[in-house]
Amino acid sequence: MKAMLLEHAGQPLRLVERTTPAPGPRQIRLRVEACAVCRTDLHVVDGDLPNPKLPLIPGHEIVGIADLVGSDVDSSMLGHRFGVPWLGRTCGNCCYCRAGSENLCNSPVLTGYTADGGFATHVLADVDYAFELDPRDNPVAQAPLLCAGLIGWRCLKKAGDAKRLGLFGFGAAAHIIAQVSVWQGRQVFAFTKPGDVTAQELARQLGCIWAGSSEDRPPAELDAAIIFAPVGSLVPAALALVRKGGRVVCGGIHMSDIPAMHYELLWGERELVSVANLTRRDGDEFFAIAKQAKVTARTTVYPLHKANDALEDLRSGRVSGAAVLVP
Repeated sequence: MKAMLLEHAGQPLRLVERTTPAPGPRQIRLRVEACAVCRTDLHVVDGDLPNPKLPLIPGHEIVGIADLVGSDVDSSMLGHRFGVPWLGRTCGNCCYCRAGSENLCNSPVLTGYTADGGFATHVLADVDYAFELDPRDNPVAQAPLLCAGLIGWRCLKKAGDAKRLGLFGFGAAAHIIAQVSVWQGRQVFAFTKPGDVTAQELARQLGCIWAGSSEDRPPAELDAAIIFAPVGSLVPAALALVRKGGRVVCGGIHMSDIPAMHYELLWGERELVSVANLTRRDGDEFFAIAKQAKVTARTTVYPLHKANDALEDLRSGRVSGAAVLVP
């Protein structure tokens, strides 16, 4: 098989030939159709996240066809399409798993971080943590739903029933969850980097009632805000725009330091919360909602061997929507 390999953090990925792996117990092997490129992949490649498995094949927004199954897996799954997310497996025994919070598992397997991911022609996945997908849908459009969509959905649930919702960082996750929010009847306010008129225009096309810079003040007070951009200074900025009793949700796995801020920004029973990983229940909920809301991911496609270009375009803010690798 072919794969884009990370050998050392901070270095470009290298295209390599490897022996195609055979699945173990409760595993399936997928022939990868598409793998979206997530900002978390950037954090892994750039060394922002500690202790990745090295060498490593990144990628955790994977869509593929099962071409081989391991022991204890029904062979009828061969030929079916599956999606593989960030949460590759959990221990099932820690206090969080026993309490139904598998996203907080103390010893998880994380696709494209502690286990090889989907920047490749083939990938192994635990059948119990993969989602069976509709074979009629476009796999390129499905791929960003496996993380950008799932984390966006978990963030949206944390935001509660907020009628006026701010989205900071209008990239892959925000452009997906904006569609769900508009479908739910919320008023969505999109905040982008100063001068990013492309993202602002996309936000308006998707039904956001206002789009502007993160330095601008929207025409209405927000009930809640979700921060997808990994920029700590957006935390006090978002709190300053949220009403008393409102909530700010941090949706990233990594963020730059949050600067010192006046307590009055948090006072008034405002809440600041984070979202970590996902649960399989999140996936079951989100894929059903995405169908009902007719969510369509905007994508830019790159061939597998151009993974470094996709990462650089994402790093530089040149991707509108989501970048997707196709073997």
